[in-house]
Amino acid sequence: MTTITDILETMDYGPAPEARDIADAWLARHADGFGHFINGRFTDPADLFAVTEPATGANLARVSQGSAADVDAAVKAARKAQPKWEALGGHGRAKYLYALARHVQQHARLLAVIESLDNGKPIRESRDIDVPLVVRHLYHHAGWAELMEDEFPKTRAVGVCGQVIPWNFPLLMLAWKIAPALAAGNTVVLKPAEYTPLTALALAQIAAEVGLPDGVLNIVTGDGRTGAAIVGHDGIDKVAFTGSTEVGREIRRLTAGSGKRLTLELGGKSPFIVCADADLDAAVEGVVDAIWFNQGQVCCAGARILVAEAVAERFEALLKARMKTLRVGDPLDKCTDIGAIVHPVQLERIRGLMAQGKAEGAVLHQGTAPEGCFYPPTLATGVAPASTLSTEEIFGPVATLTPFRTPADAVALANNTRYGLAASIWSENVNLCLDLAAQVKAGVVWINCTNVFDAGAGFGGYRESGFGREGGREGMMAYLAHGTPRAKKPAPDLPAPDPLPQASTAAGPEIDRTAKLYMGGKQARADSGYSYAVAGAKGPVGLAGLGNRKDIRNAVEAAASAGAWGRATGHNRAQVLYYLAENLAAREAEFTERLRSFGAGRDAAREEVATAIRRCFWYAAHADKMDGAVHQTKGNHVTLAMHEPLGVIGIACPSAHPLLGLLSLALPALSMGNRVVAVPSQTHPLAATDLYQVLDTSDMPAGVFNIVTGPRDELARVLAQHDDVQGIWYFGSEAGCVEVERDSAGNLKHTWVEIDGARDWAGAPGQKKAFLHRATQIKNIWVPYGE
Repeated sequence: MTTITDILETMDYGPAPEARDIADAWLARHADGFGHFINGRFTDPADLFAVTEPATGANLARVSQGSAADVDAAVKAARKAQPKWEALGGHGRAKYLYALARHVQQHARLLAVIESLDNGKPIRESRDIDVPLVVRHLYHHAGWAELMEDEFPKTRAVGVCGQVIPWNFPLLMLAWKIAPALAAGNTVVLKPAEYTPLTALALAQIAAEVGLPDGVLNIVTGDGRTGAAIVGHDGIDKVAFTGSTEVGREIRRLTAGSGKRLTLELGGKSPFIVCADADLDAAVEGVVDAIWFNQGQVCCAGARILVAEAVAERFEALLKARMKTLRVGDPLDKCTDIGAIVHPVQLERIRGLMAQGKAEGAVLHQGTAPEGCFYPPTLATGVAPASTLSTEEIFGPVATLTPFRTPADAVALANNTRYGLAASIWSENVNLCLDLAAQVKAGVVWINCTNVFDAGAGFGGYRESGFGREGGREGMMAYLAHGTPRAKKPAPDLPAPDPLPQASTAAGPEIDRTAKLYMGGKQARADSGYSYAVAGAKGPVGLAGLGNRKDIRNAVEAAASAGAWGRATGHNRAQVLYYLAENLAAREAEFTERLRSFGAGRDAAREEVATAIRRCFWYAAHADKMDGAVHQTKGNHVTLAMHEPLGVIGIACPSAHPLLGLLSLALPALSMGNRVVAVPSQTHPLAATDLYQVLDTSDMPAGVFNIVTGPRDELARVLAQHDDVQGIWYFGSEAGCVEVERDSAGNLKHTWVEIDGARDWAGAPGQKKAFLHRATQIKNIWVPYGE
């Protein structure tokens, strides 16, 4: 028998098992299998597959494989329920969300045990992190529902939301998805992960317990085929997906041209930066939370540890010592630090990547793990920045360690990834932390902490980590519609630009002006060597350069090199836009005559130029007023939500209003610090080419505003496929909208597509603050605040 004296000598942990009898009783009650939760009740189980316990491999339950018919029934139920749910009003929905939060609290222990059984994560994490955050999200969004009319005026619900969630945080991801959707007045069809559907089914029972109206929440279980059926269903108005980048790309392609709203929270390879003056002991504990939390199966895991050379050796020694104390084993033992990998398939993937890393020269330092579906905590050294272990998302308890010399080196290494989900920065110098936070390309940055979450702050990434945010104000906005104009008729087919000589384009005896392209602050001849005739009211009125793929590449290169524009103050950008208005006003008569030459009436031409000048003023005024926010989140943190530019935005402009359409789109992008590559009106581009001299005299930095004339759809296709373009706005044909969204999947760029002619550019729809939101992305920076 072990005595207290023995324990004090060895300091060994004793077993501290979590009771599972209540969870086993719940599973036994469903021994015949689980059906889907559709229209407020469970269907009869059918086409069952096994759900296993990762820690033991034993079967936990059998659930139904969702078919296209099941998805269709769920969507119909959600569609029927949605108008009444929205009409219930914010207060009515808030009461249901509040009740759901209260009942989750009352069943918290059951949910935590089921989660650890189903997923393999330690019970301490399920009990102390996941379930409390679920409750927090439900309470927080009950508040948003209550305040909707005040905080989100003139908005409405999107409709029916299709949501697909992963297996790493099954219950928490469900709450992240359904809470804002329901608060906004939408109804939901959700598919949990094939490996981990049990807490979603348990929550469905809790929803029935609180009397949530039939059809408001529907859960359909199954594998990827079920998810594809939800994403592709014509009755879905919005798709929200959390999972791998590869699947996210496929969803972007599948939904292209459908008009479905889309948010994607995808993979990551997050940097964990340790500066020379960091509290190394605290940083080591940060690594434990960053990569060994949830077995490293976290999309924002700090998998790339970057350490200042001056302290790298000491930090590595401390980290290895800490690794030896981590306990890997039974998820239901309260002393366990690292539980089971979710499934043997995932375990084999981890092992395969590690074997590849060793073959590339990595040295592995590992703890111990029991037999079965477990993997030991691992630190890989001697890893090159371009190696597999540095670039691929392993989704396991594996971190790499790379030294750096200067903070600039740290930023370069941190941004050396196609992802941009999160980053963690450790230093006792808060000025250095904030400087690095501003430079790292990530949607979430933690300072002297890591993996801190709260419903009050948005979460989501840059680059190939997806787009959209979950949580906070921006997370609610993702589930609200602000009124999108609908085209009354298809966009007219544009005639192909004709490079052959035409009837006279000269305007009398004046010296002919050659309209060139504009990139890098200079006029340039089209690479094609061709020009095309621009039609006017009484025949051709001039020639425009016939831009091609290489011209777009040159323009994007010029825009990419003008990044200082995004780092300039809002005041400085405003001065340039005011100056642009001033110089445009000085040439008002000239631009009016140019528009008249295209066939516009005198009054209409004057009004278009006057409106363009007013728009310059309006977006200049916003340049230094698009404030971020300080979110009220964890008590020991201040969470700064900062608006940042997307980067390079490609704009394919509408045909009508050749001056106003171009400026109505370019100005909000420029105001927010983006650089623009614009394809002006294909039929009347000369209003854009007349702007070159205005831009030159308005102190517009070279490369910030680039114009390539030519075939709209062909040039838009090149922009959509270009990996150095972070956003594309397209106003053209229905087929072009589909193609642009599909081609944007390469680097998952932000898109805005509309049918040409749907929007009244001369009226209120042509000038909105929503344009500024489209031109920005939110970076949430968590800063320690108080003790």
